[in-house]
Amino acid sequence: MLLRINDEAPDFKAKTTQGEIGFHEWIGDSWAILFSHPKDFTPVWTTELGYMAKLEPEFEKRNCKIIGLSVDPVEDHAKWAKDIEETQGYAVGFPMIGDHDLAIAKLYNMLPADETSTCDGRTAATNATVRSVFIIGPDKKINLMMTYPMTSGRNFDEILRVLDSIQLTTRHKVATPVNWNNGDDVIIVPSVSDDEAKEMFPDGWEAQRPYLRMVKQPN
Repeated sequence: MLLRINDEAPDFKAKTTQGEIGFHEWIGDSWAILFSHPKDFTPVWTTELGYMAKLEPEFEKRNCKIIGLSVDPVEDHAKWAKDIEETQGYAVGFPMIGDHDLAIAKLYNMLPADETSTCDGRTAATNATVRSVFIIGPDKKINLMMTYPMTSGRNFDEILRVLDSIQLTTRHKVATPVNWNNGDDVIIVPSVSDDEAKEMFPDGWEAQRPYLRMVKQPN
């Protein structure tokens, strides 16, 4: 199944470092970040997990849960977590999914659906495409998908920035411009007429073009 933005995130049951979960049930009424790793005990992903552990309070403020996935058993994740805390200075407090049989990686199009092996004998290189980030809404719809190369550490500050944008544009009929950060001016979406915009934004806006109307970020 090919996944696209606005598709429902596939549901699954899985073992994690915090017990067995049903994914949709685990999300509940929250937002969620699902991010994946090709292999435990690897350098780039060790730094990423440590940084996400540091950022977790920021995601919590935004009603967003974090869950990781690695193509190795849960037991290995628990051992890896000790290395992460010792080297990065932050303990991983969010669950990590064990995907020993590759089922979830295949379900989310990170590995070919006809892949028949398990994680046994596989390397990070053979799992290179299991390097994706998904932002999933409370409605269980996919809002963002990003896949990184193995040697490039992910920018999770950017994921936090995009989450702010998605949550804002879900509440209000606005879009965020290039390099937007929380508090910057936003764009009134073209589907809103000027008459409608006057009611929504009584303090007015700057019309650089009829289709490009900049306005203060709504609360």
